[in-house]
Amino acid sequence: MSRTHSERLEPGAWKIIAVVILGPFMSQMDSTIVNVSLSVIKQELHASIASAQWVISGYLLALALMLPLNSWLVARLGEKRLYLVCFSSFTLASFLCGAATTMPQLIGARLIQGMAGGLLAPLTQLMITRVAGRQLARVFGYAAVPILLAPLAGPILAGIILKYLGWPWLFYVNLPVGILAVALAAWILPRDNPATQKRPFDLAGFLIISPGLVCLLYGLEQSSHQGDIRVLILGLVLLGAFIRHAHRKKSKALIDIELFKIRDFLTAATTQFLAFGIMYGGQFLIPLFLTTGCNLTATQTGWILGSMGAGMLCVYPCMGYLTDRFGCRAVVSGGVLLNFLGTLPFLWMAFGGFSMVPALIGLFVRGMGQGATGIPSIAAAYASVPREKLSLATMAVNILQRLGGPTITTVIAITVSLSANVSSSSVHAFLIPFAALIMLQLLVLASTSRLPVRIHQDADSSKAPGPAPGQLTIRPESV
Repeated sequence: MSRTHSERLEPGAWKIIAVVILGPFMSQMDSTIVNVSLSVIKQELHASIASAQWVISGYLLALALMLPLNSWLVARLGEKRLYLVCFSSFTLASFLCGAATTMPQLIGARLIQGMAGGLLAPLTQLMITRVAGRQLARVFGYAAVPILLAPLAGPILAGIILKYLGWPWLFYVNLPVGILAVALAAWILPRDNPATQKRPFDLAGFLIISPGLVCLLYGLEQSSHQGDIRVLILGLVLLGAFIRHAHRKKSKALIDIELFKIRDFLTAATTQFLAFGIMYGGQFLIPLFLTTGCNLTATQTGWILGSMGAGMLCVYPCMGYLTDRFGCRAVVSGGVLLNFLGTLPFLWMAFGGFSMVPALIGLFVRGMGQGATGIPSIAAAYASVPREKLSLATMAVNILQRLGGPTITTVIAITVSLSANVSSSSVHAFLIPFAALIMLQLLVLASTSRLPVRIHQDADSSKAPGPAPGQLTIRPESV
């Protein structure tokens, strides 16, 4: 059946989408390149591993620091201006990273990159949501493909650069892409509409939640290595203080927690938190199992893990069709079920030892499951809120995504540590961690059962009371 005219995207929409995904693509590519090249950078700059680790940790902490500012900056500067500022800053920081001659200089430049990158991801989601309309799941599916290719191509590009050029070119490679992207954004992105109401800046809220997020993420990372938990406790206290502050300020708070009173948004956001946590928890646990439990080399592990990326690539372009055909709840629940089935072979291998075919099939199925879980649930979250609160919703969802990864990864890391102390076999030590991962997947399945069946766009927005014109809404339908 052909799509009706109202269901098709406007001709210029795909141009806008193609431009805005360059931001997260370059950010993801840069992170992957740095992660796999950290040991070389450490040796070249004669730094310790503890100091070099801040090249990664500093970037992530700066990213978390800037997330709460997204909505306020969008209201003040507009989407196009903010995107140009962020992308220009990221490109300039890439040059500063390559020009660094000491580790402190490199870490400082990475902090600037993190501050710009912390705004690019929610800003990209916001702009795609505004132009996608009812085709949000389909558009996100296509837009995710180049972003997904970045971590697959990053290690290959890093190897070529380190073989033929110096490590500074790991960052200089961003310059031509960044300059081209800024020029295209200035030319193609629509002009910002003047803001009808500029939200006042919640300075008290920012001074509470930003260090709270930083302390929470850093504390979770430290606690997974048996570090000091006082930073983690401080982060929890600050986040609790912000919730109380936001409850008192209501819509004037930096993050409008009234959004979480919308059932569909709360359910979709919870699903995102758990789904991202399981994704990062699996990315931590499975390579560790293959290298330490099964004694595979890093090269063998890398090639085996590539089957998960192949599974994602097979599913992402089909997301729009699958969501239209079967509905949001069915697709996300099916994705979680695939993730569950793809984990079972690893639980079996923790009993009987490594086997190549089950590992490849399991990772491929897990990749398909992860691809089917994220896009429809994030589309449901954005479709459930009024259009004027989309920037607030993207920020809230991105914060939950950033928190879900380290939270569940820490839980998995603790189970690995406890299992290693009570098991005499390196393979059997992963039984409890994989069982914990499976139990968490069942928890996500319970969350997806409360998602709306389908995502709709109101055709008639003139009725009152009702949503603002053009607002995306979700109507639960009978199965």
